[in-house]
Amino acid sequence: MNERLKVLSGNAHPALARAICDNIGVALGATTVETFPDGETFVQIRENIRGRDVFIVQPTCPPANQNLMELLIMVDAVRRASAQRITAVLPFYGYARQDRKDRPRVPITAKLIANLLVAAGVNRVLTMDLHAGQIQGFFDIPVDHLYAAPVLIKAIRERGLEDIVVVSPDVGGIKMSHAYAKTLGVPFAIVAKNRVSAEEVEALNIIGDVRGKNVLLVDDLTETAGTLTAAAKLLQEHGAQSIYAGVSHAVLGEKGHSRIESSPIIELFSTDSVPQATGPKVTALTVAPLLGEAIKRIHCDESVTSLFDIRA
Repeated sequence: MNERLKVLSGNAHPALARAICDNIGVALGATTVETFPDGETFVQIRENIRGRDVFIVQPTCPPANQNLMELLIMVDAVRRASAQRITAVLPFYGYARQDRKDRPRVPITAKLIANLLVAAGVNRVLTMDLHAGQIQGFFDIPVDHLYAAPVLIKAIRERGLEDIVVVSPDVGGIKMSHAYAKTLGVPFAIVAKNRVSAEEVEALNIIGDVRGKNVLLVDDLTETAGTLTAAAKLLQEHGAQSIYAGVSHAVLGEKGHSRIESSPIIELFSTDSVPQATGPKVTALTVAPLLGEAIKRIHCDESVTSLFDIRA
């Protein structure tokens, strides 16, 4: 690759950054990202990046505030080191669910994060499967929005499953599940749910036929796995033969891992967009080649449109 291309990483997901570098044939840039005893973040770029095209890989996954602050400080350090262009590579965009005022006197934090990134000096954003696609419009800079569907669909096909029904675990995921169903050439169904609290979900009913079928639950994000596991239990009660799940971002904590392990879900497919996508029944599929290809095309001023295509 051109020596003008530099890939840097914070502490959020260095393994993914190294995998991206391996895929595009460049060395990961030398940086120091440390935390002082008082909690402040210190960043130093330990090589020359003057006039370079810099890509900073840093998903804003848990701890979200720490990783976001690291990213902003890295951007400032790179800008002050005279980089020609700065692209923030956010495989997972934290705070994306706070994208509107859904109750009185609350912030639109997804927009605030966009403002912070631009104010820090980011010239371009590369991200994947935003919780709400319209978040792209929160930025006044170019945003390249990739999809994990081809990676997940390939894994499903490799399992050789037949008689599949794609199921959305809630009404909000209809568009995504329909896209998966269309690509696989199979029907889809919907689970109606009621959110009791941030961690508790009640699955109410199923729209569609799943009896005797192999089910693929599709969602963009899971943390506590409440929605997925409640839907899986209801699908099992309605006669589903086997239940798989595919999510773009498995930001799983202890509760999420426990729920998935004890649920009827046979296997949860996810990407390695965050380091939390591990554990029993969880299969992490790498998106390093996808992100690497996007980085190459952006660096060479080539079109990345074909990478938006979810058809496998």
